[in-house]
Amino acid sequence: MTRISFLGAAGTVTGSKYLVETEAARVLVDCGLFQGVKALRERNWSPPAVAPADLDAVLLTHAHIDHTGYVPRLCAEGYRGRVHCTSGTEDLLQILLPDAGHLEEEAARLASRHSAERKHTALPLFTADQARSSLEQLVAHDFEHEFSPAPGLVARFSRAGHILGSACLILQTESESIIFSGDVGRPNDPIMRPPEALPAAEYLLIESTYGDRRHPEAPASETLEQVVLETAERGGTILIPSFAVGRAQHILHLLAELRHEGRIPDIPVFLDSPMSINATEIFCRHKDDHRLSESQCHSMCKVAHYTRTASESKALARRSGPMIIISASGMASGGRILHHLRRCLPDPRHVVLFVGFQAAGTRGRSLLDGADEVKIHGQYVPVRARVTEIPALSAHADYAELLDWLRMSNIAPRRTFVTHGEAAAADALRRRLRDHLGWDAVVPEDGSSWTLDSRHERS
Repeated sequence: MTRISFLGAAGTVTGSKYLVETEAARVLVDCGLFQGVKALRERNWSPPAVAPADLDAVLLTHAHIDHTGYVPRLCAEGYRGRVHCTSGTEDLLQILLPDAGHLEEEAARLASRHSAERKHTALPLFTADQARSSLEQLVAHDFEHEFSPAPGLVARFSRAGHILGSACLILQTESESIIFSGDVGRPNDPIMRPPEALPAAEYLLIESTYGDRRHPEAPASETLEQVVLETAERGGTILIPSFAVGRAQHILHLLAELRHEGRIPDIPVFLDSPMSINATEIFCRHKDDHRLSESQCHSMCKVAHYTRTASESKALARRSGPMIIISASGMASGGRILHHLRRCLPDPRHVVLFVGFQAAGTRGRSLLDGADEVKIHGQYVPVRARVTEIPALSAHADYAELLDWLRMSNIAPRRTFVTHGEAAAADALRRRLRDHLGWDAVVPEDGSSWTLDSRHERS
């Protein structure tokens, strides 16, 4: 008998953690940080639901921090086992986790400075050194290669098409098979290969980030072209908050193609994110994970000027004339993008262009929802720049794409758990799974546990 507990990504799109327990083993599938509103972020400080030392294994579907960012804390708290992932995920975590530790240290320093009167010293959730130490526990596996992460369990990764190295996890216990979708990519993504069809399984956990929405049919390149042309004409800056992994490479590819076709002027493009720069270089080394040719990879890497140092980043503020700045983070929650936002938001010549999902409670969501001011580095900044988005750039399948993917798969689950979505999106996908596929689907409550057997006992 197998028991699964939902310790994150239930009723929200962040903090993915699923505890799987059998009579012989206890493993954690995904180990993500909570992001967004303060109430979610504070959950990162809660004691783990299971003692880290009692875990037999950790398995990661992909490298995004909401799926992996708690790994350094887990290891610092006593987990000594292996962290299983694909080779693409392993390479990306070499840059993502230490960077996350650095951001935690920076946030702690800022918090300590602002609370000086109260003589309170804030601590980071984990440090960059702890993150680097946790990397020693990573073990990489090829797609479709079977391995045993713990006694009585057999696992393999199937291509999910979301970002470099992203995977669906097929986990076989002694009595049933469970599939964890991770984040599922789109069938016609211009750079990523499509998700592979799923095998048969008794249980499925599926993401629902866009469970209540369809992506626009208009090509993302057309929207990007229009924004660049309009902003360049008035001499403004196109500021693009971007996820360092996946989205930054997508934007670079589109800009390279638009420039090659003569559809946008040859204005300077800056990739102002060391992590994005490193991820782009890793991207071109993993040719089996994406659709781009050697020449397309070369063009993608050459379309932008790389600003690696803080001084180079600060120098951008002294430039005039039209330009494009791509910088992290994608939800405008930290990093160099905040300095650019402070400069650009008060000026109506500029455009802030969002190119990915903006979770509730993030600065990015506030801006897209029409906030007339946002707080950055302790000060409120007026919003006079144009704020817009390219929803078609999402790396998540929408509900129709998810249904098509499931129809082409060999899976006919006894029960489906709908996770990794805000409440409305998750429930919308649950209803569509029931109405279109005739499946027994539920949206598990945060912290709930389910016994996986023919009776579907819940406790």
